[in-house]
Amino acid sequence: MSDKKNILAPIRERIDSIDNNILSLLKERLECAHEIGRLKSTKNKAKWDPLRERQIYDRLTRDNNKTFPEESLLSIFHEIITTCRLSQQSTTVAYLGPEATFSHLAAVQYFGHNADYHPIQTIEDVFYEVEKGRVNYGIVPIENSIEGSVTSTLDSFIKCKVQICGEESLAITHNLINHSGNMDDIKLIVSHSQPLAQCREWLKKNLPSVPCQSVFSTGIAAQMAAEDQTVAAIASSLAIKTYQLQVVVKGIEDYRGNSTRFILIGKESPAKSGRDKTSLLLSLLDKPGALNDTLAILSRRNINLTRIESRPVKGESGKYLFFIDLLGHMDDGVIIEACERLRESCSYFEWLGSYPIDKGLK
Repeated sequence: MSDKKNILAPIRERIDSIDNNILSLLKERLECAHEIGRLKSTKNKAKWDPLRERQIYDRLTRDNNKTFPEESLLSIFHEIITTCRLSQQSTTVAYLGPEATFSHLAAVQYFGHNADYHPIQTIEDVFYEVEKGRVNYGIVPIENSIEGSVTSTLDSFIKCKVQICGEESLAITHNLINHSGNMDDIKLIVSHSQPLAQCREWLKKNLPSVPCQSVFSTGIAAQMAAEDQTVAAIASSLAIKTYQLQVVVKGIEDYRGNSTRFILIGKESPAKSGRDKTSLLLSLLDKPGALNDTLAILSRRNINLTRIESRPVKGESGKYLFFIDLLGHMDDGVIIEACERLRESCSYFEWLGSYPIDKGLK
């Protein structure tokens, strides 16, 4: 045993020395970020530079040459970069609460752990918090790979004047959790309507006689499970630790590969990053071929349309608004030209924002 310790001792000393060097360099990097923040403040420049961050991630990926596990490398530097950026200026973020919802998890994934997070009761209220300037940003779900669009998010864009500043995709794993970890104790299952829908076959097969109840969020569901030993929640992994609950069954979703796309909303969109997406809100003229004419404006300019979603205009039967996502930034010449044509050909046109495409950090 002593021989083994003697062999390990110099290696451990080297690791300690490396860790100390890393800590010293992190402190130095933070001071550099503070200096950049001070310089930007004197010149009224935005604290967030998406192009610069994209260049850092690309350089790190290239120089790493797949030696260090790439996903872990990007995750580590994502936390470092966001911590340094947020240290330049306090950032407040609203999300659909309470704590430990998937929206909360997506917000932490996007901003790291050092932002000032504010749980809000409804998606619409997250929009109002941003519009009124009470928080810097809000993060809301916009579509799920299985259940489709989140209509309350789309409808809130019609009511509020905010802009999309970013996006984040979150792999969704649903856990059945309760106070004891025992399935026999479950008399009621609660969750948001989307998780209940995404787990309906599993629930039907394994707990056919237990009623389900829809609540505003998975966080509220976890709170209910923490307060009542007969209640189980379908919730995120963050909820297990936050509310000190036990896992009954992990991964009860009916389909693997389930993910939700979240969008970051704020008062203004960021500058170009080099890999961007633009979102628009349109209403078409009442004439034959109007949708085809609109899409032709994009196709003639080789603009890649990644998503189109329609929503009825409330109180106006037969009229629809179209939410469109396309690749490119509003500062790109071809996007500017296409949007000018769309303004002319549509009865309503609104630019919802241009923002960096999700980096895929998980």
